[in-house]
Amino acid sequence: MLRDPSQLEADLPEAKRARLNNNEPPQVINLVGSSPPQALEVPTTTTVSSPPQSPPTVPPQKYSLKFELRGHSKEISSVKFSPDGKWLASASADKSIKLWLVETGQNTLTLTGHVLGINDLSWSGDSKYLASASDDKNVCLWDLQSGDSGELIKTLKGHTNYVFCVNFNRQSNLVVSGSYDESIRIWDVKTGQCLKRLSAHSDPVSSVDFSMDGSTIVSGSYDGLIRLWDTQTGQCTKTIVKAEDAQPVSCVKFLPNANFIIAATLNSTIRLWKLVDQNQQFACLKLYRGHVNEKFCIFAIFEIRKNIRTVVSGSEDNCVYIWELDSKNIIDKLEGHTAPVLAVDTSQREDKHTLASVQWILLFEFGT
Repeated sequence: MLRDPSQLEADLPEAKRARLNNNEPPQVINLVGSSPPQALEVPTTTTVSSPPQSPPTVPPQKYSLKFELRGHSKEISSVKFSPDGKWLASASADKSIKLWLVETGQNTLTLTGHVLGINDLSWSGDSKYLASASDDKNVCLWDLQSGDSGELIKTLKGHTNYVFCVNFNRQSNLVVSGSYDESIRIWDVKTGQCLKRLSAHSDPVSSVDFSMDGSTIVSGSYDGLIRLWDTQTGQCTKTIVKAEDAQPVSCVKFLPNANFIIAATLNSTIRLWKLVDQNQQFACLKLYRGHVNEKFCIFAIFEIRKNIRTVVSGSEDNCVYIWELDSKNIIDKLEGHTAPVLAVDTSQREDKHTLASVQWILLFEFGT
């Protein structure tokens, strides 16, 4: 039975209600897998036009459903694979985090400590620590090294409104968080201290990410702006906006090459931005369309499936869309959800390629 998206907000964390809801919350994660084939200075704004978009095509699906993971009592807001590919972490409005073994789909650990719903998760690079962002205005750091239990080791306090997004840097010594208080904070993992507070956005900060070398932070906001920040100085070095239709930004993410950024906006569009000169001018190279994203803050991700570079996103038409990065063609469209898909993540481990998506947690395998 299809669920009415207008009913979904009641069961999400408050901050995620800009995403979705329901008064009969799903408790499932979709797992799909695979054996793949052979007070700061704000600089001037950069405004660019977009290239034309070729019509998308939908070839036969290459994923098959592996697991439905059940256990949360309210809406699931985030799913993240550990970097080593062994674990899937899920966060929910029920104030808990659950860890699932990817190989078996077994829920082996439930973390509790937040007093309100959880909006986002991030793993450390060594898969030993987890950071969580919550409506309780806090970021929590969890130590998962004991294997059969997890320990809350630090609570990072300082935000004055819901914490919407969080990310470790690759070195895992810093955490960055974005909040409904319109600020970004950089935290020292070892001490738990806030190193810098970055203020320039004029609406809630919906997404933050570190570049691969950790020197730059990118942020997106409901104010329609994408900002780049120097991690060491906290200075905003560039603002990217598409003036003709500046829509709320739901997601920003660096590609492994920090000259490229993908950004999703609430007009059913994902853009690939590229740094085009030494003055940090950015141009919009490609647009990805075909999905529906007009109301909820749905994260998009970049992944490499063997040698195929792709962009993956949930959608308000209850599907997961996968585009080939260069051609912009839709190469997979995954069905199985009965309400908008809020979050997706992918993992590549040995010869297994796995994708998780939520409204429920559905785990899919590629190539089976």
